[in-house]
Amino acid sequence: MQSMRLVILDKYDDVSVWAAKYIRRRILAFKPGPDRYFTLGLPTGSTPLGTYKKLIEYYKAGNLSFKYVKTFNMDEYVAIPRDHPESYHSFMWNNFFKHIDIDPANANILDGNAVDVQKECDDYEKKIAAAGGIELFVGGIGPDGHIAFNEPGSSLVSRTRIKSLAQDTILANARFFGGDLSKVPHQALTVGVGTVMDAREVMILITGAHKAFTLHKVIVFNDTSLYR
Repeated sequence: MQSMRLVILDKYDDVSVWAAKYIRRRILAFKPGPDRYFTLGLPTGSTPLGTYKKLIEYYKAGNLSFKYVKTFNMDEYVAIPRDHPESYHSFMWNNFFKHIDIDPANANILDGNAVDVQKECDDYEKKIAAAGGIELFVGGIGPDGHIAFNEPGSSLVSRTRIKSLAQDTILANARFFGGDLSKVPHQALTVGVGTVMDAREVMILITGAHKAFTLHKVIVFNDTSLYR
């Protein structure tokens, strides 16, 4: 069983700085190069925005490079255009990738418009394996405990796949689509719980009072509380 370390900080900005410093330290310690890429799993959502902002600052100050980093995002909506402002492609490029020196070919995001979504999911797992697995997977959790789009009840050994979103998730995401539920995607491609747990290290960012009970469950039940 993997050990769990809990770091509690007072403010959102403190969490963002701590997380960014940790990611930078892990990348620098790895000493990536042309034949040795650091693989980083990444989330979307409001929680990691401060972390991305700080990592961009490190890059612009010359304190960190993503030239030899490969990233794998957790998820993407199904059947919304890649350039839609709420697609996770748009989110990652607007908030992170276009501000750093990562090679676009090394920024991997699931294609929710693939003709064969099952093949897309299978190929994503193969890409992760070909990259040597994930060194550090950064993620967040929803108020109900979901990781990526793995709703509570998802298998601990699940792999990248298509998932129908829970009604609570659809309602929560409606704010990004002008409150119009008809515009909210009802399906997404997502890495599995097993995909995340295969990483050599996982860092989960949790901020906001509305997630306090979820954090409590994580602490009390360690790694078995969210997915039974």
